[in-house]
Amino acid sequence: MSAWVARFAPLVPKSAPVLDLACGSGRHLRHFRACGHAVAGVDIELQGVADLAGTEGVEIVQADIEAGPWPFAGRRFAGIVVANYLHRPLLPVIVEALAPGGVLIYETFAQGNQRFGRPSTPAYLLKAGELLEAVAGRLQVVAYEHGEVASPRAGVVQRLCAVADRTPVPALDGSPEPHPLPAP
Repeated sequence: MSAWVARFAPLVPKSAPVLDLACGSGRHLRHFRACGHAVAGVDIELQGVADLAGTEGVEIVQADIEAGPWPFAGRRFAGIVVANYLHRPLLPVIVEALAPGGVLIYETFAQGNQRFGRPSTPAYLLKAGELLEAVAGRLQVVAYEHGEVASPRAGVVQRLCAVADRTPVPALDGSPEPHPLPAP
Protein backbone atom coordinates (compact mmCIF):
# COMPACT_ATOMS: atom_id res chain seq x y z
CA MET A 1 0.00 0.00 0.00
CA SER A 2 1.18 3.48 -0.83
CA ALA A 3 2.32 5.43 2.23
CA TRP A 4 0.66 8.52 0.71
CA VAL A 5 -2.70 6.74 0.43
CA ALA A 6 -2.34 5.27 3.94
CA ARG A 7 -1.61 8.74 5.35
CA PHE A 8 -4.81 10.30 3.98
CA ALA A 9 -7.19 7.31 3.93
CA PRO A 10 -8.62 8.24 7.37
CA LEU A 11 -10.00 11.47 5.85
CA VAL A 12 -12.50 9.50 3.77
CA PRO A 13 -15.86 9.51 5.58
CA LYS A 14 -16.40 6.21 7.41
CA SER A 15 -18.27 3.45 5.55
CA ALA A 16 -18.71 5.72 2.49
CA PRO A 17 -18.03 4.37 -1.02
CA VAL A 18 -14.49 4.50 -2.42
CA LEU A 19 -13.33 4.15 -6.03
CA ASP A 20 -9.90 2.71 -6.83
CA LEU A 21 -9.19 3.92 -10.36
CA ALA A 22 -6.90 1.67 -12.44
CA CYS A 23 -6.92 -0.66 -9.45
CA GLY A 24 -4.33 -3.18 -10.70
CA SER A 25 -3.80 -5.74 -7.94
CA GLY A 26 -6.30 -3.92 -5.73
CA ARG A 27 -3.94 -2.96 -2.92
CA HIS A 28 -5.86 0.22 -2.11
CA LEU A 29 -9.24 -1.37 -2.84
CA ARG A 30 -8.41 -4.09 -0.31
CA HIS A 31 -7.29 -1.57 2.30
CA PHE A 32 -10.47 0.50 2.10
CA ARG A 33 -12.63 -2.64 2.13
CA ALA A 34 -10.83 -3.83 5.27
CA CYS A 35 -11.63 -0.44 6.83
CA GLY A 36 -15.36 -1.02 6.24
CA HIS A 37 -15.91 0.93 3.02
CA ALA A 38 -17.97 -0.27 0.09
CA VAL A 39 -15.46 -0.21 -2.75
CA ALA A 40 -15.43 -0.15 -6.52
CA GLY A 41 -12.38 -0.91 -8.61
CA VAL A 42 -11.96 -0.39 -12.32
CA ASP A 43 -9.22 -1.54 -14.66
CA ILE A 44 -8.78 -2.82 -18.18
CA GLU A 45 -7.43 -6.13 -16.80
CA LEU A 46 -8.91 -7.72 -13.69
CA GLN A 47 -6.68 -10.70 -12.97
CA GLY A 48 -5.14 -8.86 -9.99
CA VAL A 49 -8.54 -8.56 -8.31
CA ALA A 50 -10.25 -11.70 -9.63
CA ASP A 51 -10.27 -13.18 -6.12
CA LEU A 52 -12.57 -10.34 -4.99
CA ALA A 53 -15.33 -11.09 -7.53
CA GLY A 54 -18.60 -11.72 -5.73
CA THR A 55 -17.37 -10.32 -2.41
CA GLU A 56 -20.03 -8.32 -0.59
CA GLY A 57 -19.32 -4.59 -0.72
CA VAL A 58 -16.90 -4.96 -3.63
CA GLU A 59 -17.73 -3.92 -7.17
CA ILE A 60 -15.18 -4.81 -9.84
CA VAL A 61 -15.58 -3.24 -13.28
CA GLN A 62 -13.60 -4.19 -16.35
CA ALA A 63 -13.42 -1.17 -18.64
CA ASP A 64 -11.07 0.67 -20.93
CA ILE A 65 -11.45 4.04 -19.25
CA GLU A 66 -9.24 5.68 -21.87
CA ALA A 67 -11.20 4.62 -24.95
CA GLY A 68 -14.64 3.69 -23.66
CA PRO A 69 -17.34 5.53 -21.76
CA TRP A 70 -16.87 6.40 -18.09
CA PRO A 71 -18.38 3.36 -16.32
CA PHE A 72 -19.55 5.36 -13.28
CA ALA A 73 -21.59 8.06 -15.03
CA GLY A 74 -23.88 9.82 -12.58
CA ARG A 75 -22.24 8.26 -9.51
CA ARG A 76 -20.30 10.00 -6.78
CA PHE A 77 -17.72 8.58 -4.39
CA ALA A 78 -16.63 9.71 -0.92
CA GLY A 79 -13.09 8.69 -1.78
CA ILE A 80 -11.23 8.28 -5.05
CA VAL A 81 -7.75 6.79 -5.13
CA VAL A 82 -5.47 6.97 -8.16
CA ALA A 83 -1.95 5.57 -7.94
CA ASN A 84 0.61 5.21 -10.71
CA TYR A 85 -1.86 6.08 -13.44
CA LEU A 86 -2.42 9.11 -15.64
CA HIS A 87 -4.84 9.79 -18.46
CA ARG A 88 -5.28 13.56 -18.58
CA PRO A 89 -8.77 13.59 -20.15
CA LEU A 90 -10.03 11.80 -17.02
CA LEU A 91 -8.85 14.46 -14.56
CA PRO A 92 -12.06 16.55 -14.76
CA VAL A 93 -14.16 13.36 -14.75
CA ILE A 94 -12.45 12.22 -11.54
CA VAL A 95 -13.06 15.57 -9.85
CA GLU A 96 -16.72 15.48 -10.94
CA ALA A 97 -17.13 11.95 -9.53
CA LEU A 98 -16.15 13.11 -6.05
CA ALA A 99 -19.09 13.54 -3.67
CA PRO A 100 -19.40 16.68 -1.54
CA GLY A 101 -17.00 16.23 1.37
CA GLY A 102 -15.21 13.46 -0.53
CA VAL A 103 -11.46 12.96 -0.66
CA LEU A 104 -9.24 12.60 -3.72
CA ILE A 105 -5.93 10.85 -3.08
CA TYR A 106 -3.72 10.91 -6.17
CA GLU A 107 -0.11 9.81 -6.64
CA THR A 108 1.70 9.21 -9.90
CA PHE A 109 4.88 9.88 -11.82
CA ALA A 110 6.03 13.31 -12.92
CA GLN A 111 8.43 14.86 -15.39
CA GLY A 112 11.98 13.99 -14.47
CA ASN A 113 11.13 10.34 -13.90
CA GLN A 114 12.76 9.53 -17.26
CA ARG A 115 16.19 9.25 -15.63
CA PHE A 116 14.90 6.54 -13.29
CA GLY A 117 13.24 4.39 -15.97
CA ARG A 118 9.60 3.80 -16.78
CA PRO A 119 7.36 5.54 -17.25
CA SER A 120 9.40 7.91 -19.35
CA THR A 121 6.93 9.02 -22.02
CA PRO A 122 5.67 12.60 -21.43
CA ALA A 123 2.06 11.43 -21.88
CA TYR A 124 2.42 9.47 -18.62
CA LEU A 125 4.31 12.09 -16.62
CA LEU A 126 2.68 15.01 -14.85
CA LYS A 127 3.98 18.50 -15.46
CA ALA A 128 4.94 20.60 -12.45
CA GLY A 129 1.79 21.66 -10.62
CA GLU A 130 -0.51 19.75 -12.97
CA LEU A 131 -2.53 18.06 -10.23
CA LEU A 132 -2.95 21.40 -8.49
CA GLU A 133 -4.25 22.92 -11.72
CA ALA A 134 -6.67 20.00 -12.19
CA VAL A 135 -8.40 20.71 -8.87
CA ALA A 136 -8.01 24.51 -8.72
CA GLY A 137 -11.28 26.17 -7.79
CA ARG A 138 -13.01 22.81 -7.37
CA LEU A 139 -11.34 21.09 -4.41
CA GLN A 140 -9.57 22.22 -1.25
CA VAL A 141 -5.96 20.99 -1.27
CA VAL A 142 -4.97 19.26 1.97
CA ALA A 143 -1.46 18.25 0.88
CA TYR A 144 0.68 18.37 -2.25
CA GLU A 145 4.17 17.10 -3.02
CA HIS A 146 6.31 17.01 -6.13
CA GLY A 147 9.82 15.64 -6.18
CA GLU A 148 12.19 12.72 -6.05
CA VAL A 149 11.49 9.71 -3.89
CA ALA A 150 13.71 6.78 -2.99
CA SER A 151 11.03 4.26 -2.09
CA PRO A 152 9.23 2.09 -2.91
CA ARG A 153 11.51 2.70 -5.91
CA ALA A 154 13.48 5.73 -7.02
CA GLY A 155 11.50 8.13 -9.17
CA VAL A 156 9.90 11.53 -9.49
CA VAL A 157 6.32 11.71 -8.29
CA GLN A 158 3.53 14.17 -7.77
CA ARG A 159 1.05 13.61 -4.96
CA LEU A 160 -2.14 15.34 -3.99
CA CYS A 161 -4.81 14.97 -1.36
CA ALA A 162 -7.81 17.26 -1.80
CA VAL A 163 -11.32 17.48 -0.40
CA ALA A 164 -14.51 18.49 -2.15
CA ASP A 165 -16.55 21.30 -0.63
CA ARG A 166 -19.38 19.98 1.54
CA THR A 167 -21.80 22.45 -0.01
CA PRO A 168 -24.07 20.53 -2.38
CA VAL A 169 -23.61 21.54 -5.98
CA PRO A 170 -26.88 22.23 -7.80
CA ALA A 171 -27.55 20.19 -10.89
CA LEU A 172 -27.48 21.97 -14.24
CA ASP A 173 -31.27 22.21 -14.16
CA GLY A 174 -31.09 24.04 -10.81
CA SER A 175 -32.44 21.15 -8.73
CA PRO A 176 -30.63 20.30 -5.49
CA GLU A 177 -27.83 17.74 -5.47
CA PRO A 178 -29.47 14.28 -5.39
CA HIS A 179 -26.77 12.70 -3.20
CA PRO A 180 -26.81 13.12 0.60
CA LEU A 181 -23.82 14.70 2.25
CA PRO A 182 -21.52 12.23 3.97
CA ALA A 183 -21.44 12.38 7.77
CA PRO A 184 -18.52 14.40 9.20
